[in-house]
Amino acid sequence: MERRNFLRASVLGASTVAFSGSLWRGTAFAAPAQNATGPYGPLQAADANGIQLPAGFTSQVIARSGQAVPGTSYTWHNAPDGGACFADGSGWIYVSNSEINPNGGASALRFNSSGTVTSAYRILSGTRTNCAGGKTPWNTWLSCEEVDRGFVYETYPFGGTAVQRPAMGRFKHEAAAADPVRQVVYLTEDETNGRFYRFIPTTWGDLSSGTLQVLVAGSATSGSFTWANVPDPDGSPTATRSQVSGSKSFNGGEGCHYADDTVWFTTKGDNRVWQVNLANSTYELAYDDSLVSPGTPPLTGVDNVTGSTYGDLYVAEDGGNMEICLITPDDKISPFLRITGQGSSEITGPAFNPAGNRLYFSSQRGTSGSSSGGITYCVTGPFRT
Repeated sequence: MERRNFLRASVLGASTVAFSGSLWRGTAFAAPAQNATGPYGPLQAADANGIQLPAGFTSQVIARSGQAVPGTSYTWHNAPDGGACFADGSGWIYVSNSEINPNGGASALRFNSSGTVTSAYRILSGTRTNCAGGKTPWNTWLSCEEVDRGFVYETYPFGGTAVQRPAMGRFKHEAAAADPVRQVVYLTEDETNGRFYRFIPTTWGDLSSGTLQVLVAGSATSGSFTWANVPDPDGSPTATRSQVSGSKSFNGGEGCHYADDTVWFTTKGDNRVWQVNLANSTYELAYDDSLVSPGTPPLTGVDNVTGSTYGDLYVAEDGGNMEICLITPDDKISPFLRITGQGSSEITGPAFNPAGNRLYFSSQRGTSGSSSGGITYCVTGPFRT
C-alpha cells in the first residue's frame, strides 16, 4: 500500500475556509486503518438515551420526528439524514435532510451560544428521498436526491428560496463536498456501480452552470486517476455512470468529506473508505473491513462521514451495530459511540458545531424502526482540537 500524509482537517467558517493549526501532521503513515484503542478510551455503559460514550462525554436528544422541536412549534421531519453545521454569530445552525418520498426536503435548527435551540424551520420542501449532501463555503446546503436521475438542490439555511441545480448532473445523488482550492464540488452516487464525480462551476460560488466530470482510473484499490467530462449530465437516455469509458466503478457511494487537498468518501457495498489525494492525483483505501487486524472489523455498513478540527474522521454506520467510528490521522480505527436498542435504524448526519465541541447526528428510525421514529442527538465532550 502506498504511503501518505494524512492532513489536518479544515474548519469551515461562516463564509471562507480557515485552517486550524499546522496543515501537516508531519509523519507519513500506512493505510488502510487498523484496530486500536480509541483516543478517548473504551465505551462506557449506555446512558439514559441508550448511547454508549467514552468517559467525559454526554448525550442529549435535540428533536424527534413528528414532534415539536422543544422550545419551538416546528414539527421535526421524518427520517432525518445528512446534515451540516453553519456558524451563526455566536451560535450556529444545524441542517438535516429528510429521506422520505415524496415530500422529503430539509429542515434547520438554530442554536444560541449555549447550545439551546432558538428556532426551527423548513429550508426545502417537495423533493424526494433527500439523503446526504454537503456544505458550501458560501454557507448554502446542497441537498441531494437519492433517486434515479435525482437532482441537487441548493438551499439557504440563513434565508432564501431553494434552487434546483441540474448542471450538477442527474443521477442517484448521495453526498457532496466542496473544494475551495480547486473550486469544485465532489459528488458520490449510490449505485452498486456508481461513480465519483466533480462539478466545476463556470463561476465559483454560482452552481447554475458548469462542467460535470467523472473519475477515471483502473480497477485496483490504489493508483493514479484523471478526470473526464460527462457528455450528458442529464443522464437520459444513457446514465451518467455509463457515458465515459474507463470511469471507475464504486460499490454504493455514500458520505463525502473534503479537507486540505484530500477528499474521503465511503462505499457501503464493500465497507470501504476511499481517500483521494488531490495534490498528486492518486487514490487509495483509508479503510477496508476485509483488511482489518487484529480482531473483528469495527466499522460495517459505512455511510455518512465528517471530520473534526484535529483531523479525525467520524464515520457513521447504516447497519453494523449502530456505531460512529473514529479513524485517527495515524490510521487507527475504533468505535466512538454506540446506540443501543435501535437495531432497525441507521446513524445519519454527523456534523460538528463551529467550535468543534458538539457532535450532532440522528438515528433515522429510532427505537420504532420506522421513518416516523427518527431522533436527532447532540454529544458534548472533550473532543480533541
